[in-house]
Amino acid sequence: MAITAIDAGTSSLKASPPRRTGATARFFKRLPVRIVVAIVIIIEVYPLLWMLQSSFKTQAQFLSQPFWQLPSQLDFSNYIDAFTQGQMGQYILNSTIAVFPSLALIILLGTAAGFALEIMVFKGRAGILLIFLAGILIPGQMILLPLFTIYYQAQLTGTLWPLIITYTATGMPLTVFFMATYFRAIPKEIFEASTLDGASIFRSFWSIGFPMVRNAIFTVALVQFFFLWNDLLIALTFTNSPSLQTIQVGLLNFTGNYGQVAYGPLFAAICVSVFGTLIIYLILNQRVMAGLTAGSVKG
Repeated sequence: MAITAIDAGTSSLKASPPRRTGATARFFKRLPVRIVVAIVIIIEVYPLLWMLQSSFKTQAQFLSQPFWQLPSQLDFSNYIDAFTQGQMGQYILNSTIAVFPSLALIILLGTAAGFALEIMVFKGRAGILLIFLAGILIPGQMILLPLFTIYYQAQLTGTLWPLIITYTATGMPLTVFFMATYFRAIPKEIFEASTLDGASIFRSFWSIGFPMVRNAIFTVALVQFFFLWNDLLIALTFTNSPSLQTIQVGLLNFTGNYGQVAYGPLFAAICVSVFGTLIIYLILNQRVMAGLTAGSVKG
């Protein structure tokens, strides 16, 4: 019996090295993937860190030191200058006034259109959906001059209304396409049952359809928010006054005498814009992931 126990213990000890060998083999097998992931993280994170540390440099450090050198001290004067001299607060306010009403209209009208095109039954709805999809194919540069002429004749120039109208129109095609796809994944028997219970089509939309696609709405809203907030071309075309410029157009104004760029306040303003949107994405990340998979399975 003792010899048998000793043999069993010896066998278990001999069996341990293959386990370590297997773990080592799995480690080296996954090593290339981990290296690629590390490289991708460095590529993504390093520009953010470099931009952040550059926002604390003085103008003299930008002109006399290598770009990779860290600032001598954390000086927040660049951020103060960005808001006081660079009017960053006014640019953020203009972007907020132009983007959020447009976003609300895009979500409301796009969700209602997607509901109508997928849930309601009427002749020609497939053709209407194709018309919306055709709007995705139209380059934005082609509509700027005609729209500017229309806004000028309608005396809307000098206000933020051209931005709100244009943002709403350009965001509708993609939103309608996405929302129609999400509503397609919802069983139509749910809306048929609500109709039999006496609910109107508006009640079915507000009380049943809209809440069931809320994760999809968060996803579409976030995607459209990034498109509108980071827009430069439309805002640059329709804002003819510094008091109406949005944040992306305002970043072009961080210049000093004789066209010299004020790098410190410029990087500070860029950090405010970039990290602000990054924080919003990180907060809503889970809802975005849920929304991306909401329309992938029908049932």
